[in-house]
Amino acid sequence: MLDIFDIYDKMERNNIMLSFKGSVTSELLTSILQIMESKLDSVDESPKIKKKVFNVLVECLQNLYHHIDEIPDNESYKSAIFMIGKKDDHYFILTGNFILSDNVSSLKEKLDTINGMDKEQLKEHYKAVLNNGMMSNKGGGGLGMIDIARKSGQKLEYNFMPVDNVNSFFSLNVKVTPN
Repeated sequence: MLDIFDIYDKMERNNIMLSFKGSVTSELLTSILQIMESKLDSVDESPKIKKKVFNVLVECLQNLYHHIDEIPDNESYKSAIFMIGKKDDHYFILTGNFILSDNVSSLKEKLDTINGMDKEQLKEHYKAVLNNGMMSNKGGGGLGMIDIARKSGQKLEYNFMPVDNVNSFFSLNVKVTPN
């Protein structure tokens, strides 16, 4: 049997402020953002870093909501995980969700392109994507990850883990620093 104290202890040691596992709905996003706004208001942190963390958090959660792949025949594959915590001087936002393995290479290519850019290049790339008017099949223009990198000021740490012959698990770790 899973020992809830072990989970609690791991979360405490890793300074997890909030975690969630399940289906992501618009109502859930609203609730999580309200909770995190309240939590951020209660910590002794500069308004600038609070805003930065909140903005990155919004992008990460919207990414989970809008870009989870429709995977038939397995309800648990529609589930996602999200955690936010603080370590030393930075916050971290972790997300994870299932994606079709066929989509891994294109997402990896986009993330590697974003990670290869400096601040100014990201700004220009953001403008170019915004102005090209192209929409993905999920209705987005592909700005979310660019925006996360821009707002966090950090490289995007990610991983794809094959789950079966068709699906993979995509995890993203975003570090938000005061600078």
